Amino acid sequence: MTGRAAPALLASPLRAAFGPVAALAALVVAVLGFRYAGESGPGEVEARVRAEFEGAGSPWRQLAVATDFLGEPAGAAALIAAAVTGCLLLRWFRAAVLTVAGTGLAVGATTLLKHLVGRTINGGYLSYPSGHTAFATALALAVTLPAAGRLGLGRTAGPLLVFAAALAGGAAMGWAQVALGAHYPTDALGGWCTALAVTPATALLIDRAAGRRAIRTDRAAPPGPR
Repeated sequence: MTGRAAPALLASPLRAAFGPVAALAALVVAVLGFRYAGESGPGEVEARVRAEFEGAGSPWRQLAVATDFLGEPAGAAALIAAAVTGCLLLRWFRAAVLTVAGTGLAVGATTLLKHLVGRTINGGYLSYPSGHTAFATALALAVTLPAAGRLGLGRTAGPLLVFAAALAGGAAMGWAQVALGAHYPTDALGGWCTALAVTPATALLIDRAAGRRAIRTDRAAPPGPR
């Protein structure tokens, strides 16, 4: 043997919890995308929500602008670099891969969906689902999924920690997008659900790829002394 394998990104309690969550999130993304395909305005409920959040005065607008920056290329790159650096210092190599791949695939999925759905805002900008919200949610998941597994949290505490982090990250960025008039509320919900569908699946794929590599390495290693 080559040594003990690295802990899985998606430990059993998390896999049991986030499998159904990911499936439900994907369904929500599809339903909302079908509902708002080709539209260029808010629904009735959305209009009320936007009226509550848009035009926020100081200091809320400054907070929204700062939060929005964290989803822009420069801010997102800084957050990813910090998270990857922390993972490497802790020797959480799978987590470092998930940070890059999970956020990248979540944002990539929103970009593809925007062109498929065709919902627009502010004179023609594609809006559904929100890439900023997907990024913030995916980053929260990429950080807390491996942390919950490493800490050995149980079937209740582990999923609750991860879900709470994803909810906090997605809600903060989603609020900023609505407050700044960059997205409709359902765009933010769609971005949040996109990350919930994509990031756990990415973690599972990384675990399986790492497991297959470990098996090949063990088979190729010379036998030890008898």
